[in-house]
Amino acid sequence: MTITGKTVIITGASSGIGRATAVRLAGRGAVVVLGARREDPLVDVADEIAAAGGNAIHRVTDVRNRADLQALVELAVERTGKLDVIVNNAGIGPISRFDALRVEDWDAMIDVNLRGTLYGIAAALPVFQRQQSGHVINIVSTAGIKIVPTMGVYAATKNAVRTITECLRQEAGPHLRVTEISPGMTSTNFADSMTDLAVKDAMRARLGDIAISPDAIARGVAFAIEQPADVDVGSIVIRPTAQD
Repeated sequence: MTITGKTVIITGASSGIGRATAVRLAGRGAVVVLGARREDPLVDVADEIAAAGGNAIHRVTDVRNRADLQALVELAVERTGKLDVIVNNAGIGPISRFDALRVEDWDAMIDVNLRGTLYGIAAALPVFQRQQSGHVINIVSTAGIKIVPTMGVYAATKNAVRTITECLRQEAGPHLRVTEISPGMTSTNFADSMTDLAVKDAMRARLGDIAISPDAIARGVAFAIEQPADVDVGSIVIRPTAQD
């Protein structure tokens, strides 16, 4: 029941839930391997962890590119000799009504939220199979639990990942753990990717009213990881008490 010494890949690690998870796990003694598209914030996270005495490795990673995920896994194994956990966290949410016809935004959510998670799984599974151990953690969303207007495509991508997670769990056998974590309203830069200005303003106001800290989600990730090897935490929902 420990996190110390585990090698953990985190995608979308430059901000929000990814950053909070990296800082928390590194503080618990994990070697964190960080991937994100933006290099400067990624370096900032790694430097913050190093300054606190932690161990962080980073590589610029675009989860839309399968080769990037493969390279991130290879980096983890090259530096530490193993991979214990992959946290598929990278995600975007340029939400809008269907009749706004923002098809490019739909494509982007499918590419990052769904395809990016699949690429992470594909990169990590051969290592986990070779080791006969490993843990896949997929960050989904409460948007897939309660469907509301403007969230249709976003929720669909997250529910697709929920389906993938459950099927992977059933296929995994006795040596692979699989967890889905569904954050509710969380204080992140989630609204930044939104192209519909009215929806963006409404979301920022809503987040400002009730959002919880990204560290609340990071604590859930840590809880799933620190369980004994024969304990599989299948699903965690973490939302503000004020959320509907």
